[in-house]
This record gives sequence, C-alpha cells and structure tokens, in this order.
Amino acid sequence: MLTQAIAAQTDHGCPVDAISRAYLGIAGGDAGIALRCAIADALSDLMDAERRTRERSRLISRGYIRAAPEAASKAES
Repeated sequence: MLTQAIAAQTDHGCPVDAISRAYLGIAGGDAGIALRCAIADALSDLMDAERRTRERSRLISRGYIRAAPEAASKAES
C-alpha cells in the first residue's frame, strides 16, 4: 500500500515529506489515521526484521553445533 504511494511520488525532496504526503493521501487527509497507519507499518516492518534476525541466529547456531564435533575430531587427529 505505502510502497505504491511512494512510487507514485515524483518529488525527489526529503523522503520524510514524501512518506508523510503518501500516508496523508491514503488516509484521505486525516492526520490521525495517517499516523496510525505509519506506526502500524513501522511496527510490522520491525517485527519482520526481528523475526529474520532470530531465524539467522538459529541457523548460525545450528551451523556451529553441526560443525563443532567435526572440528573437534579433526583437531584430535
């Protein structure tokens, strides 16, 4: 939703202004609704980023666990 609105913007000025205009346009000029939409999108993006970070952390941990016995046996040889 927001991405399409921002892509429609032809203004190359301050990105904050372009984003705020996009949210205001989507909200029909209602600043309260625009703010709520912006906060909801920001929280959604934050939760997605945190989820990806946890997934990467688990993958890294599993990689160390799987490689640890192999590395230990090589060190003993």
